[in-house]
Amino acid sequence: MSESSRRRFLSSTIAATATAALSNSLEAASGPRKIRVGQIGTKHAHAGGKMATFRKFPELFEVVGVVEPDPERRKAVKDTPTYRGVPFLAEAELLKTDSLKAVAVETDIPQLLPTAHRCIDAGVHIHLDKPAGVSLPEFRRICAAADRKKLVIQMGYMFRSNAAFRFLFNAVRKGWLGDVFQVHCEMSKKVGDGTRRELAQYKGGSMFELGCHLIDAVVTVLGKPDRVTPFLRNTRPDYDNLMDNCLAVFEYPKATASIRSSVSEVDGGRRRQFVACGTRGTIVIQPLEPHVLTLTLERDVEGYKRGTHTIELPPSTGRYDGDMTHLARAIQGLEEPEYGTTHDLAVQESVLRASGMPVT
Repeated sequence: MSESSRRRFLSSTIAATATAALSNSLEAASGPRKIRVGQIGTKHAHAGGKMATFRKFPELFEVVGVVEPDPERRKAVKDTPTYRGVPFLAEAELLKTDSLKAVAVETDIPQLLPTAHRCIDAGVHIHLDKPAGVSLPEFRRICAAADRKKLVIQMGYMFRSNAAFRFLFNAVRKGWLGDVFQVHCEMSKKVGDGTRRELAQYKGGSMFELGCHLIDAVVTVLGKPDRVTPFLRNTRPDYDNLMDNCLAVFEYPKATASIRSSVSEVDGGRRRQFVACGTRGTIVIQPLEPHVLTLTLERDVEGYKRGTHTIELPPSTGRYDGDMTHLARAIQGLEEPEYGTTHDLAVQESVLRASGMPVT
């Protein structure tokens, strides 16, 4: 992808007004009617966080129900603080709810795309958790249907509303770093045996389940890669076949990106990082949560002097707050969706290639 194409790609995926304050979101949303929302599935790792965020903003959302077909899972979660008091419904009942506007799709990974397709067919916007299943052709069909119906698909990549990443995307879009020629990022943690067994069913292992968050950000910064080479390794071959130590190299005409992801690193969250190096400057985000950003500049730009600075950014009020308030405003027509299906398809293809999984 050429530099000019990369800039156009970046501009098309991030709205010009990249940093909308949460207070502005709430103020603007006080006028329009509350958005009736539901959730299908509680098994995804982020499911509880999404429901808690819906309920955190009663000014924006009216939660009409949650679907969980597994009776044992339903019994386990229904009296937790996150789900207590929320009606449990059958899927058909939820999708026929009067004035339902949006559904958070939070099933386990094999059911994400079939569930998303049914929601789009029912004419509702969706928040689709990551990654977008294992079938790129099926995801293409869902995106095409959503575009035809003018429905929003918001992917659940958790750094899109992170203040440090928003600063990074804005800096790249404005050219503060010059031409970005290198990205290096890491996202790891250590998981137990139960999670290892769940992840082992996917060839991409840690890269597929965890590294996808960083791939979303890499594609935002550099665009769709020309070539992806995965390096998938297992640290415990005597125990299981989980690819728990993964590296992917993304190639561009004038840039490379390396993405590492492991689920075997002790206290891996402390070392999570995203580094973007350009011909005029560098941004380092480490750790990613709670975010700390260092900016190094070759020359002054828009209020920032040359040299190295730790940038003061607003603290997170909640990992998913920005995503959900933006979803509300997009559904209400107050904002354009920040990311479109072109970006999301490029990300999903890149995730599958980085995971050594088929794209056809």
